[in-house]
Amino acid sequence: MELTTIKNSIHEIRGKNIMLDMDLAKLYDVETKALKQAVRRNSNRFPEDFMFQLTKEEWKALRSQSVTLEGGKGNHPKYLPFAFTEQGVAMLSAILSSQRAIQASIQIMRAFVMIRQWALNHQELSEKLNALEQQYGQKFKDIEQVLNYLIKKDHQNQQQSSRKKSDLTHSPIKP
Repeated sequence: MELTTIKNSIHEIRGKNIMLDMDLAKLYDVETKALKQAVRRNSNRFPEDFMFQLTKEEWKALRSQSVTLEGGKGNHPKYLPFAFTEQGVAMLSAILSSQRAIQASIQIMRAFVMIRQWALNHQELSEKLNALEQQYGQKFKDIEQVLNYLIKKDHQNQQQSSRKKSDLTHSPIKP
């Protein structure tokens, strides 16, 4: 089971990284229906921050943006899918105790950690870029002002030069 495959099954909904029940069922090698039944039997283990059911709008938006979700007859779930956060996936491994589920959960946790680490690195880079922009931004503004002044000054000099030439060509010649 590749981390890349798992990472591609992680989506962001409601500001949270989640995995859909159908993707988890494939990884755990169980039917989606069986996974949902196990979750319903243990609903007290899945508060809203661990698992929630997608709305029709969320499901439609997710399907339209994701090429990994298959289309066609028989490929759409009858009911709206459950979305599991990282904590929900960890709880799933407690209720699906097969060896396959345990190994899949370990790989899924690694994928979530990898995404979180990437987000932290991205945030650090963004903060560094902002600091550089602030540090050098004023210097670039000063340089831009100087260049604009020089361009304006050069333009004025060219206009004055062309006026002088024009005056010389139109002035009467005195004998």
